[in-house]
Amino acid sequence: LEDHLTGQRDYDLLVIGGGSGGLACAKEAAQLGRKVAVVDYVEPSPQGTRWGLGGTCVNVGCIPKKLMHQAALLGGLIQDAPHYGWEVAQPVPHDWRKMAEAVQNHVKSLNWGHRVQLQDRKVKYFNIKASFVDEHTVCGVAKGGKEILLSADHIIIATGGRPRYPTHIEGALEYGITSDDIFWLKESPGKTLVVGASYVALECAGFLTGIGLDTTVMIRSIPLRGFDQQMSSMVIEHMASHGTQFLRGCAPSRVRRLPDGHLQVTWEDCTTGKEDTGTFDTVLWAIGRVPDTRSLNLEKAGVDTSPDTQKILVDSREGTSVPHIYAIGDVVEGRPELTPTAIMAGRLLVQRLFGGSSDLMDYDNVPTTVFTPLEYGCVGLSEEEAVARHGQEHVEVYHAHYKPLEFTVAGRDASQCYVKMVCLREPPQLVLGLHFLGPNAGEVTQGFALGIKCGASYAQVMRTVGIHPTCSEEVVKLRISKRSGLDPTVTGC
Repeated sequence: LEDHLTGQRDYDLLVIGGGSGGLACAKEAAQLGRKVAVVDYVEPSPQGTRWGLGGTCVNVGCIPKKLMHQAALLGGLIQDAPHYGWEVAQPVPHDWRKMAEAVQNHVKSLNWGHRVQLQDRKVKYFNIKASFVDEHTVCGVAKGGKEILLSADHIIIATGGRPRYPTHIEGALEYGITSDDIFWLKESPGKTLVVGASYVALECAGFLTGIGLDTTVMIRSIPLRGFDQQMSSMVIEHMASHGTQFLRGCAPSRVRRLPDGHLQVTWEDCTTGKEDTGTFDTVLWAIGRVPDTRSLNLEKAGVDTSPDTQKILVDSREGTSVPHIYAIGDVVEGRPELTPTAIMAGRLLVQRLFGGSSDLMDYDNVPTTVFTPLEYGCVGLSEEEAVARHGQEHVEVYHAHYKPLEFTVAGRDASQCYVKMVCLREPPQLVLGLHFLGPNAGEVTQGFALGIKCGASYAQVMRTVGIHPTCSEEVVKLRISKRSGLDPTVTGC
């Protein structure tokens, strides 16, 4: 350790965390000719699930989620097929093992790809659990038990987060799984209770229902907190009318394993206080995420965290309370928990550190999509946020229901296909937010995000020629306005 304190440091940049943000930092710095190391270690989930390099998105997030969502969408298309002349014998069975193996193989290929990319760029990779020794040095234990000390001029923390377990609930840890496990199950989860109202909860419940599994979602208070609540309620309506069961205003109190191996869940109705029970094969907790900061020994380096969330506090330059230590991605307080934001923030940070740039990350108007069976894409402010920020009298909302052409022949339900644009009322009616519920919402939202980022007005959007016949074109046909009418009666438990 004496050498590390007094002598030359091992690296120009040390990145702690090999997820989306961390890898982007490491590759960018290596490209700029710096000596870089990445340390990454996956603590197995309480159920023993472990995975390789690449972080949440690659292994237990966006990538496997979108592939399983696609599997469910294909099931819907198979049901549509006879209407279009395809002679498909119904019902068509789904094989979880085959799907899971294909998804897991793709994820493993991405793990390998990241290893190769680091090697090609001469970035040193350490599969160790790192913790701070001092503000320039971290320590980790290698596979053989040997302790490794690594020092660097600059350190970037990009350790992300892990699912929260409700440890106060009896049996939650022993018998429940999380999104850390669902994508790596070898066998079908069977009849599943998903506890939570987050986008993770609804996405998982959506694809489980879509591949034919009996799925129930238990929601204590409001769905998709932080998203536009009108859109959120329509997402739930669609799921409920297409087979997902919902227990609203309920909170679980215990999980027990029955002699036959099934799980008995007891819950309470938050309004009446009445208890009820149900039997499931799998209980999936999706009640939020916690930052992976506990084992980092941040106090040894002097890095400040939020006392409430344990997330790392940073300034607009991603700098922590220690001048040469930075943090990006899900581990940071007040940042969107999204892969593309972590990647862009990481690249811009490294360009400022080593590339002579002064460009800062702009966290406004970041688009995202919830991959529920009917996808929900949004960019900018929700109706609630717009009213809170500008006042109800200054907000105009344009909205419309629409029917995708693809739904017509198959006789699909389009009652929740809906688009809404939240604008300032005063001309030129600047677009504050766009919300799209329908097929391919991510593709639609990505396109409009550029315009909104550039300060598009309602008039400019209306002058945009639509591509016919598409769902995207519905956005540029919005002529119906509603005076912003929020329902203040949404209550929780």
